Amino acid sequence: MQPKKKAILISLCVSIILMLAKFVAYFLTNANAILTDAAESIVNVLASAFAFYSIYLSTLPKDKNHPYGHGKVEFFSAFVEGVLIGIAGIIIILKSSYDLIYPNEIGQLYDGAIIIGATGLVNLIVGFYLINTGKKNNSITLEADGKHLLTDSISSGGLVIGIILIQLTQIYWLDGIISIALGLYIIFNGYKLTRKSVGGLMDESNIELVKDIVVILQENREESWIDVHNLRAQQYGADLHVDCHVTLPYYFDLNTVHHEISSIDKLINASGTHKTELFIHADPCLPACCNYCKMQNCGVRQEEFRAEIKWDMENVTKNQKHFSQ
Repeated sequence: MQPKKKAILISLCVSIILMLAKFVAYFLTNANAILTDAAESIVNVLASAFAFYSIYLSTLPKDKNHPYGHGKVEFFSAFVEGVLIGIAGIIIILKSSYDLIYPNEIGQLYDGAIIIGATGLVNLIVGFYLINTGKKNNSITLEADGKHLLTDSISSGGLVIGIILIQLTQIYWLDGIISIALGLYIIFNGYKLTRKSVGGLMDESNIELVKDIVVILQENREESWIDVHNLRAQQYGADLHVDCHVTLPYYFDLNTVHHEISSIDKLINASGTHKTELFIHADPCLPACCNYCKMQNCGVRQEEFRAEIKWDMENVTKNQKHFSQ
């Protein structure tokens, strides 16, 4: 089984078991704060189930209807998970506000605290496992699910402290206050997850990936690569799609141009951490490029070489050749 599928399947099975454990804790205590944690576990199960399906889709090969592959479904999966988390947070706040006015009788809080603490510890372990597996396999779905479980473990830890505080002080209205605070925390994390996924769905350029590519090109640049501009990168699941313009000497024949572009392609894929598909447009050089062009024995040079223009995020991402000031 592929590492991504194995990881999300483990997450799904663990989420189901922990959800049942949290509802047991709620029925033991009748504590609204524990119910909020149990309700979020339903979201964990739904999100993990959808994530499993999205990872299955993302591993399918390109086809006629999906020429860029199916990787973008991972952004949609993260979006759905973020929305579900937000809805769970809103429901938790509404239920907790009602119980502040009409409180429930609660008991056996220490037993509930032990169960919730154990589920939080399991979520912490599984969360870190999913995040590490997601980073190794460039899966936003696994990272999103892992961060969700870490959020759940943090809220469970806060809940355990709150339960113990209620038991020690016998101030039972703290149950509703703690629940509302956890609901707000859950909504905030749902927003962050949704914001990131919307950026991916809208083809928002991955700035960190672009920076990595710029560094690779700068450190390995050939003298025939006069400049690189209009560089953009979008991530589709585990795959990265990059397009850019490369300025080459105008007298290069088509075979030479093809060789230079293939060299850039091999360089990015050998040095980067993502499987990358490049679309490179070759531009002919202009006389204004001569002062920063390092081509040796150029028979058409109109100006002496003065200085190299270092490639950085400022000039490589612009849609224009690099002309010195």
